[in-house]
Amino acid sequence: MNVLQVVPELNAGGVEGTTLEIAQALIAEGHKAHVVSAGGRMEDELIHMGGILHKTDIGSKNLLTLFRRIRMLRAIIHEHKIDIVHARSRAPAWPAYYAAKIEGVPFLTTYHGIYNSGSRLKTFYNSVMAKGVHVIANSEFTKSHIIKTHGTSAEKITAIPRGVDMAKFNPASINAKDILAQRNRWGISPNQRAILLPGRLTRWKGQLVAVKAMAQLPDDCVLILMGDSQGRDDFVSEVNALVSEIGLKDRVLMPGHSRDVPAALASADVVISASTDPEAFGRVAAEAQAMQKPVVATAHGGALESIVDRKTGYLVTPGDDIALAKGIEKALNWKNYDGPTARSRISTNFSTKSLQAKTLALYKDLLK
Repeated sequence: MNVLQVVPELNAGGVEGTTLEIAQALIAEGHKAHVVSAGGRMEDELIHMGGILHKTDIGSKNLLTLFRRIRMLRAIIHEHKIDIVHARSRAPAWPAYYAAKIEGVPFLTTYHGIYNSGSRLKTFYNSVMAKGVHVIANSEFTKSHIIKTHGTSAEKITAIPRGVDMAKFNPASINAKDILAQRNRWGISPNQRAILLPGRLTRWKGQLVAVKAMAQLPDDCVLILMGDSQGRDDFVSEVNALVSEIGLKDRVLMPGHSRDVPAALASADVVISASTDPEAFGRVAAEAQAMQKPVVATAHGGALESIVDRKTGYLVTPGDDIALAKGIEKALNWKNYDGPTARSRISTNFSTKSLQAKTLALYKDLLK
């Protein structure tokens, strides 16, 4: 089986991570894993595992290059005898859709996010992600959104949640020395409590809400906004301005991207997901629970599926800094928090192995 996954780039993110996880599963079963992408920091990992990277700017939104990209994809499909084309993002999905249609191979999509659609034109642009012969939704929440927005029949959609690598996100693999080293990199003393918000620096991820919540927490609490700005310098400036205005310069850190997310999660006292818009899945909440860390997340989107309120985490009102601060305070003082139970539930319902097995089973069903 030769599968071609199409994704704009291979930098950090849930879409890119899932691309590599499926490539890994294909290779493990003796199949060929092709990826068309502009590449990025994860491309070496793909190549090292035996994946085949076709490096090009497939994610361009320039309509003038659409036909060139269709021809390029058709050539790859033909030369490598591709059996399935699997698109994971809107811009590259359009040329992939037409290339697969012309070449007569199944076109599959994964609907990774709740895309903004404030106009008919934007809704049409998004609709390519519902044009697959089958559509993978990364949560039941996303599945409902696809049905409502695009009128896709439920039978054409399979909900396969994003997976957590339970071996990688295992608290037993992180020791006290690792945690001390991570906290030293952050510049946090042993008597300070770390509130970690992982995720790219962008408004809807809720960093501004988290900063406001910090003003209501004890002085020994430090907020770590861990993630790339990805060129959003104006937003970073806005966050810094709010930090200065509230007087939290010593209690809010922005260390950038981390290559060792498990160690970062293990080094936190509480992990938060403060998204103001619903997340289609929300990998942060699942990975933190796998690391047996108490989570505080906004009560919408995929978090409603991955978190059991007051048992494996706390769910709070979106966009409400007072509610977020109260949730964090409860999590910090959660004496009977049952980390092993939270981890067990993630292992059963949201593991990488489950994601891989269900996706490959769907590939095989399509080829039947």
